[in-house]
Amino acid sequence: MTQARDLAASLLNVLSKEIVFTSGGTEGNNMAIKGIAYLHKKRGTHLITSNIEHASTLETFQQLEREGFTVTYLEADSNGIITREQVQKAITNDTILVSLIHVNNEVGSILPIEEIGQLLKEYPKLLFHVDHVQGIGKVHLDFHKASLDLCTMSAHKFHGLKGAGILFIRSGVRLSSLFTGGGQEGGVRAGTENVPGVIAMVKALRINLGKRGKLSDVLELNRFIKEKCEAIPGVVINSPEHRAPHILNLSVLGVKPEVLVQALAERKIYVSTKSACSSKQSEPSKVLLAMGYEEKRASSAIRLSFTYENTLEEGKVFVDEFTKCVNMLKKVVEK
Repeated sequence: MTQARDLAASLLNVLSKEIVFTSGGTEGNNMAIKGIAYLHKKRGTHLITSNIEHASTLETFQQLEREGFTVTYLEADSNGIITREQVQKAITNDTILVSLIHVNNEVGSILPIEEIGQLLKEYPKLLFHVDHVQGIGKVHLDFHKASLDLCTMSAHKFHGLKGAGILFIRSGVRLSSLFTGGGQEGGVRAGTENVPGVIAMVKALRINLGKRGKLSDVLELNRFIKEKCEAIPGVVINSPEHRAPHILNLSVLGVKPEVLVQALAERKIYVSTKSACSSKQSEPSKVLLAMGYEEKRASSAIRLSFTYENTLEEGKVFVDEFTKCVNMLKKVVEK
């Protein structure tokens, strides 16, 4: 575990003592947000986040609201972006935490985290948490330039095993522990560590970060599929032009996304509706609604996810099969 911690710290350019191993993104987000809120509530009870966060963040803030905290949910624009100016306007003398996602998990929009971090340096009482789960290994984030106090990562987003994650806690930052009963992870997270999961995660992180030079290929694949898909009648692109290289969100108007997902799966092509962890929920995408899209469009969205291992040839196969599925399903709907 010591070697794994040291390597993870080296890869992320942080100190070993700033690495806390968790079970994944949901736990990391809960630990960071609740841990700061509970420990520092005597200093203030105002928290800032956005309306395009992952469910593990949004539901954590909703719980804190029920417990007496005040939360400002910044509204994203049509590109899924929260600006530095929005954050600045929301800060009050009672604010103790700003928590934002780096790369949106549904549409791939990239928030200006480094700009916001530089702003928050002017507010020493504030702590800054970033959900970096979807960005790690795909969209670079300099923890120091962004002045991060806490940062959440999850193994399965860079080909590690599910059930492992990392919470970066800047040296000097204290938070209330959600778990008691042991002194593991510097006393921040009690409980027996998932040793094989952690070791596999750190190795996967090393391999993944070593392939960042292939990001241009991933982006080329993304753009190719976007260009071909938006030429199909009834297909609209929901992801912004400036987006993470590995995510493309689109809607096939008039076609239920679950049916389209199943039709593609029968052809051994696997996509999801919304984020993968909420893909079985049938309601419209809250992220797309927050971006201003109508319910019909937000109810018919699917998310394509790419990796370094995907090729342009696979992209061509996808476009061909996707076109067939869309045409077939539209004929069924029209009958």
